This record gives sequence, C-alpha cells and structure tokens, in this order.
Amino acid sequence: MSGGSPAWWAGKIRQAGRHLVARVSPAERTGLAAWLTAPQLALFDSMDVSDQRHGLDVVRWLRRDGIEDRDVLVAGLLHDAGKGHTGFLPRVVHALAQAYGPGVRTAAGRVPRAAAAPLRRLEVHAERSAELAAEAGCSERTIELIRHQDDMTFSDPAVDRLHLADEAS
Repeated sequence: MSGGSPAWWAGKIRQAGRHLVARVSPAERTGLAAWLTAPQLALFDSMDVSDQRHGLDVVRWLRRDGIEDRDVLVAGLLHDAGKGHTGFLPRVVHALAQAYGPGVRTAAGRVPRAAAAPLRRLEVHAERSAELAAEAGCSERTIELIRHQDDMTFSDPAVDRLHLADEAS
C-alpha cells in the first residue's frame, strides 16, 4: 500500500479510529500472563493503551496466519513499545511524513514546539522498542525482529509477516 493512495488513506483512517477507542479487556490482559514473562508483561503494561490494543491485534492476525512461534508473537505484541505516550496528533504527523516526506515532520515540528519530542520518539521507535525488549529479557530473535520491523531486506522472513500484520491491524 503506497503512502497517499486511497487504500493507504483508508487504512490510516481505520487505524486512527481504532486508536481513539482502544481498549484492552481484563481477560485479554490476564491471558498474556500465560505466555509472557513478568518483565515482558510489565513492558506491555507500560505501553499506551492504543499500542497495547494494536499489539494484541497484530498477535491475533499472526495466529490467524498460522504463526505460533513465540519469538514472532512477542515481537508482534511489543513492537511499538518505544513509541511511548505520544498522543494522537504526533502519530498523524508521523504517518503523513512517512507518506509524503520529512518536510511534513519539519513543518509540524515548528508549531507547536512540544511536538518535537513525540515526533522523534515515533521516528526512532523501532530501535527504542528493541532496547526495551532487551531490557525485558526478550530473546535475541525477538529483539532483532522488533529492531528490523520495517526492513524488508532483513534475513528473517518473519519480518514480512510482522509488517503485513502491522499494516492490517
């Protein structure tokens, strides 16, 4: 899906709507305790609820795709942990910058200036998410899948599945 196409806009509008109404049920949260370590669960709990919901949706997509590899599922769940609590508008600007170029981020970063830090977090979230996953004791493979979540040239074919699940969720 190319940035700026009607399909891209439809997907981003769907994601925005999901972001605004994101919830995680107590049963979903409890279910995670069965397959995450305590530090991984703490990392999940530290995430913005919209990123928690998105991670759960990515895991659901991966499982429907037949993937049960724990490393891949944990990567899908925690791949956005580094975004932090950035708020809605910086995420919109970030998506637009991905589609239309860095000039969008530059222009948005000037007004208001408070947007600069959240925009930077979004820009480097894959690396930061990988660092947080390492601190939470995730496997080396999970860490690398998170770090390379948008790198379609990375040698592990699971990156392609993660990217598809990310875009679909």
